[in-house]
Amino acid sequence: MPSAPIDSYHRRIEYLRLSVTDRCNLRCTYCVPEKGVPKLEHHDILRYEEILRLAGLAAKMGISKIRITGGEPLVRKDILYLCERISRLNGVKSLSITTNGVLLPEFAQGLLQAGIHRINVSLDTLERGKFERITRRDSFQEVWRGITAAHAAGIAPIKLNAVVMQGVNDDEIEDLARLTFAYPFHVRFIEFMPFQENGRQDPFLSGDEIIDRLKRIGPLVPARSKDSNGPAQHYRFSGALGLIGIISPISHHFCPACNRLRVTADGKLRTCLFSSDETDLRELLRQGALDDEIIAAIREAIEKKPEKHELDSAVFRRCINRPMVAIGG
Repeated sequence: MPSAPIDSYHRRIEYLRLSVTDRCNLRCTYCVPEKGVPKLEHHDILRYEEILRLAGLAAKMGISKIRITGGEPLVRKDILYLCERISRLNGVKSLSITTNGVLLPEFAQGLLQAGIHRINVSLDTLERGKFERITRRDSFQEVWRGITAAHAAGIAPIKLNAVVMQGVNDDEIEDLARLTFAYPFHVRFIEFMPFQENGRQDPFLSGDEIIDRLKRIGPLVPARSKDSNGPAQHYRFSGALGLIGIISPISHHFCPACNRLRVTADGKLRTCLFSSDETDLRELLRQGALDDEIIAAIREAIEKKPEKHELDSAVFRRCINRPMVAIGG
């Protein structure tokens, strides 16, 4: 198999996140603006054959890790078919999915059979009322049933992602972390990121502050994960079954080790989450571009991948042209 492409800062690019839809059955406050966002038309979204072609070309380039994202990927019709087809691609060593968990009770077993062995589930709170305030939907029970269904099906690891917001859910940091004593889950705390014009203000709590809260439970021991090239710093409590992860894209950005690309649901390639620079792969696909031409466009984008995000610079627009739901988680 070919080696993964390397960018101009000597980073090996081996991870592709494919958004399959901008639709979502939740309306999380940090992901979807209060007024909502215009939805893509059906013809604007990549067809499955187009997604499969891009995934196959990425694998041909040496990109071995693929994650299916959204929006909420499980709302797209026949998503299990797509997962199963990608899992069969030569060169794909890891296929995973990020979901909000609402539909997991009915999809957990099917995802495993389709080749998904690893999932990330958004879970910002363990309180039903607070869940409704954060997501604007009363779906906590469905999400928790989905998490336990995935666990029962044998999907592992199950990573629970909590976006920490001061004054909103930071009082539950310890409760969420204690899940690692009862389950072999990875509970990951993520710094609030500035996807709207007001940037990071009151809701922001740094990774260091989150660690200080966690130490109230007991000593945190640095731990290794099979995903050691990911963005999380891993820890474990003595006697715990699972791991704690801290993801600090703002206070301790992981740009020097960034190994990922993103393709939005409408086929735009982004090499940095916080940059508005995009390469239009959908246009190439639909104009009949040859495989080598598409690969060349991807390589050119990789060459231009920025060294790091600079959230206050003129180049980085805080993604206000695309909220998180339109980029892909």
